[in-house]
Amino acid sequence: MGPAGGAARSGRFFGVYLLYCLNPRHRGRVYVGFTVNPARRVQQHNGGRKKGGAWRTSGRGPWEMVLIVHGFPSAVAALRFEWAWQHPQASRRLTHVGRRLRGEATFAFHLRVLAHMLRAPPWARLPLTLRWLRVDFRQDLCPPPPPHMPLAFGPPPPRAPALRSQAGPSDDTGCELELDVDARCTLCARALQEFLQEEPGQLLPLEGACPGCKNSLLWGDLIWLCRMGTEEDEEDSELEEEHWTDMLET
Repeated sequence: MGPAGGAARSGRFFGVYLLYCLNPRHRGRVYVGFTVNPARRVQQHNGGRKKGGAWRTSGRGPWEMVLIVHGFPSAVAALRFEWAWQHPQASRRLTHVGRRLRGEATFAFHLRVLAHMLRAPPWARLPLTLRWLRVDFRQDLCPPPPPHMPLAFGPPPPRAPALRSQAGPSDDTGCELELDVDARCTLCARALQEFLQEEPGQLLPLEGACPGCKNSLLWGDLIWLCRMGTEEDEEDSELEEEHWTDMLET
């Protein structure tokens, strides 16, 4: 298939995480946020607002980042996912998810919402990875994530240097995706036509066979390969700063 969830990848990282409060006075509280750098972000939360943490987590630490969903194609896609996870009752994609049950822990409720989000469009078709940063917090999601979404453990892999070309799914296939500027659109257009033959009713495909080597490849991974080396190596740290949703009392 495409680049593995545990392998180093180039390009920018966009993740939506779940914090768990370890403070005995506030134990069990959770917080959902967006980040481009998980290690730095949890330090900011535990450092308070003066260190860049959010208003809702300031003074209530320590916080532990227990899981993160990553693999979003853009910061906007990740931020929309973050908002829906924070406000499931306001999202038209999650009208089928019931409210928090009496006696249901906040952590369990957020996992229940996440499970339905990963099965709902448009997120169900993204090449996302569900990564448990704290294995002792792991719980099986119900319903489980789609088969193409891998389950990973431990910190996210480091970002690899951007390349102008990238080998296909297997080095011994003889397939190589040439990613010069002139070829990218041609490659995507050709792959889109072939991928959609298996899912004619969809606007964008989920996966299909590589036009060259015929190996299975996720559409999201193909787009990732085509974008390698085209983006500036800058972090959207300003997007992590407190935004209006942090001011909502929930």
